[in-house]
Amino acid sequence: MSTTAHRTLADQLRSWSDERLALLLHERPDLATPAPHDSGQLASRAAARSSVLRALDQLNLLELCVLDALVVVGQTSADEPLEVVAGDPVAVRAALTRLADLALAWESPQGLRALTTVAEALAPGTPGVSGLRPVSPDPLPAAEIERRLAALSPPARALLEHVLDAGGTATTGTARHGVGPEDAATPAEELLAHRLLVPRSGGTVTLPGEVGLVLRGGRTTTYDASAPPVLATSERDQTVVDRAAAGAAFEMVRRVELVLDEWSGAPPSALRSGGLAVRDLRALAADLHTDEPGAALLVEVAAAAGLLTTAAGPDGDPRWIPTDAFDAWTAKPTAERWLALAVAWLESPRLPGLVGSRDPSGKPWNALSPELAGMHQVETRTLTLALLAGLPPGAVLAAGTGTPSLVARAEWERPRRPRTRADQVAWAVTEGSALGLLGLGGLAGFARPLLAGDGAAATAALAGLLPEPIDHVLLQADLTAVAPGPLESGLARQLRLVADVESGGGGTVYRFTPGSVRRALDVGWSAAEIHGFVASVSRTPVPQPLTYLVDDTARTFGTVRVGHAEAFLRADDESALTELLHHPKAASLGLRRLAPTVLVSSTPIDVLLPRLRELGVAPVVESPDGTVHVARPDLLRARTPKDHRGRALRATREAAHVSQVVGAIRAGDRTESTRPASAERLTPAGSMAALREAIETGATVVIGYVDNQGASSDRLVDPLSLDGGSLTARDHRSDDVRTFAVHRITTVRDVPA
Repeated sequence: MSTTAHRTLADQLRSWSDERLALLLHERPDLATPAPHDSGQLASRAAARSSVLRALDQLNLLELCVLDALVVVGQTSADEPLEVVAGDPVAVRAALTRLADLALAWESPQGLRALTTVAEALAPGTPGVSGLRPVSPDPLPAAEIERRLAALSPPARALLEHVLDAGGTATTGTARHGVGPEDAATPAEELLAHRLLVPRSGGTVTLPGEVGLVLRGGRTTTYDASAPPVLATSERDQTVVDRAAAGAAFEMVRRVELVLDEWSGAPPSALRSGGLAVRDLRALAADLHTDEPGAALLVEVAAAAGLLTTAAGPDGDPRWIPTDAFDAWTAKPTAERWLALAVAWLESPRLPGLVGSRDPSGKPWNALSPELAGMHQVETRTLTLALLAGLPPGAVLAAGTGTPSLVARAEWERPRRPRTRADQVAWAVTEGSALGLLGLGGLAGFARPLLAGDGAAATAALAGLLPEPIDHVLLQADLTAVAPGPLESGLARQLRLVADVESGGGGTVYRFTPGSVRRALDVGWSAAEIHGFVASVSRTPVPQPLTYLVDDTARTFGTVRVGHAEAFLRADDESALTELLHHPKAASLGLRRLAPTVLVSSTPIDVLLPRLRELGVAPVVESPDGTVHVARPDLLRARTPKDHRGRALRATREAAHVSQVVGAIRAGDRTESTRPASAERLTPAGSMAALREAIETGATVVIGYVDNQGASSDRLVDPLSLDGGSLTARDHRSDDVRTFAVHRITTVRDVPA
């Protein structure tokens, strides 16, 4: 921290290096948009109440305590620690440096002092705020205050401490003012007589800041603010943590692919408000054998990664449909697919933890609802993972007490807001564990480079923990197929078509059923193709029961044909239709015999087909010309939403913007330094003469310019050429070559070397 005193905050900012100024704009990005004209405007913007409140939200408890102490004592020497703050002097001095770097305090001739706006923004009751009033300009010595306190009666001392705890303000009531200590009849009059309470207008009294300091033992804080809460941890082998996290990462990728592949053919409807219906979320949770919050996290992450969005379905209604980016995503290795999901979650402001609860009006929160977002969610996730990254490898959160200690530490790091910080920290731990960033309460080793911005290193580290995809299964006599590891994506999709998933995980079990075989026949597979497929992917001989199952299902498949009447049923086997007509559960289908091999139904064909399959019939659709109509449902795809730039690109763009703003501020300062007390206006001829001289000498000049709206401003430019009444020059503020009309140039001033 510099020890040079400055007359104003603008003077201090003007003296800073470009690196320190860029740090300020990075920490307080609201100051850089739009770019300030000069350091004076930057200082004015930094002292605005709205900007100060945003900056206060980024302070930890110690920094808030130090800033509050600065407000109370007025100023402090840059070379000495702030002794009124209880805590480590080194930590207090570091907090003072950060407050100066954030322009919340500046180095005045009297010492480091807080901005005037800060005192208004530090509301009583906020963590770290003592509630003491600033010390008076001419304070009583501490020894004199101690003497007067010793002379108080016990009721008066109790009343004084009550006023201190109540915020330092009280009303006088019927107490008399101006009486001496010997004439005081009440505790309030006794305090007024000793000048320990100072009367104000409106019948109120205040407790001077120096009196409050003495009552608190010379400190603004009664606790050590420099000691953050310690995380409750236990020891766990880091290898075990990494393996558990890698398993969760693989499971998340597998489930996202499974769900979006299913929704490619049968997408759920989107609510009018844009969310996912509760019944669809419950059905998804049942299919995945998970709870509703887990299902909500899955679809929220998929949408954040650009793999899922709303689009018009086949009937024109809005539905949740996978995007065309989903196909490219499935073609990548598992580790790269996980990276896309993890980065999307880290950068998403969504609050899937709220799904299932109700808002203040009693309305339930739906997954994918546009309103389900929080401005502090990204910061909370990053902060939570950063705290866990600070633990040594092998240290994980203790069972039971680990998460509460993490919440306490997060509240110390960001004590002002939001009020739901505890819930958001708990959600970050739960969601991070489901995504594979955490395992058994500890940060995975492959997640550390991701938090540092190195996605390639994270992918490589995770890939080393994942098993290689396999291209075969093991068929068993009980009509199951066991995948002894993660299957290749294409093989897994084909196997899910012809068999049902019985149990998931690293070793998936698939079961062949008549319904699953019919599913393959429905999309155009023949019995020979099914036999060939299972034989080609199995490392064991095809068991006879499976061969019989495929042949029996294919033999009955298409025995009944369904056409358009409302609907008709036709079969070469008269007994098949007779059995169906007299089935006890077929009464609601409205079946009627027209001929021995033909039935008609009053039920629409799209309802009739699934009802017949429930009755054990394997019908096929007949086209108008009498041929069998077999086709796989079209895979629906939506256009991928506009891709958000990655963190690396965004950081680069932010750095470039900050650098440009610093250049604009420096140009404005140079312009301001050349402005005379009264500038003489030039004629167009005089302007052209001065500009030609600058072009010849290659000098930088400041021109006064009036734009099309009549607004006058000063521009720091390097004149390049004059042609046809127009000046071509490089504008330092925009760092670009621009053209200026000469007749709008009012002044031309040299820039001192």
